[in-house]
Amino acid sequence: MDNYAVIGNPVAHSKSPQIHLAFAQQEGVSIDYRRILADDETFVATVEKFFHDRGCGLNITLPFKVKAYQQCTELNDYAQAAKAVNTISFSSTGDWIGANTDGIGLLRDLKSNLGVELTRKNVLILGAGGAVRGILLPLLQENPSQIVIANRTYEKAEALAKEFIAAGTISSSQFSDLKSSKFDIVINATAASLSNQIPPVSATVLKSETVCYDLAYSDQDTAFLNWAKTHHAGTTSDGLGMLIEQAAESYFIWRGFRPDTGSVFSLLRPNR
Repeated sequence: MDNYAVIGNPVAHSKSPQIHLAFAQQEGVSIDYRRILADDETFVATVEKFFHDRGCGLNITLPFKVKAYQQCTELNDYAQAAKAVNTISFSSTGDWIGANTDGIGLLRDLKSNLGVELTRKNVLILGAGGAVRGILLPLLQENPSQIVIANRTYEKAEALAKEFIAAGTISSSQFSDLKSSKFDIVINATAASLSNQIPPVSATVLKSETVCYDLAYSDQDTAFLNWAKTHHAGTTSDGLGMLIEQAAESYFIWRGFRPDTGSVFSLLRPNR
């Protein structure tokens, strides 16, 4: 039986085992997929032990995506751009091969599941942390009219926009400077939803058809999505679809089998 796992801290909450076991059932194979708890000091040794125990692939979650990136000897384009890795394969000699599937997962959820196109759209991203790094290159490759990054610490947004400027039209802004702008798509990539807070963005950025997407996911609407609905945004969605779609891309990298993701939505959220 092939062995896979997700490694993080914390990791007990991870839905990855349910998702990947559902994918394996579609493929008609049996796999083992488990959660592994590590800390900063033991992360590398834990991954090495997993490989030597005949592990085939790993998903990397917080807080180890950057450390995984630093340890990989081979990286795909998205991992290089993000400077973060969420999927590891192994060479026959145990070298780490890193990928970042977060941006692909977001695009597939937006385009295939929600019917949202990004070409020639004005996109606002709230936040400038690691989650944003993982999605910027795939988003820019869709040729939006512009991407604007807004962050409480403006310097972080500015530095991130400058880093990706060669890939497309991207700029930075302070929240207070957005009031006169309208956007087709607003993506919340801040940690505010984790504490039931709303980013300090004015509702004037919304149009009646604006898509509001929260990278966080929850069985109830996040504070950001409640805010979006209160101000009559056109479409709202949390990040569960992104989670499932990025996992499907990881599964494809490992096994060459592309799962159907539709049935996994009903498995994880049967009442919605």
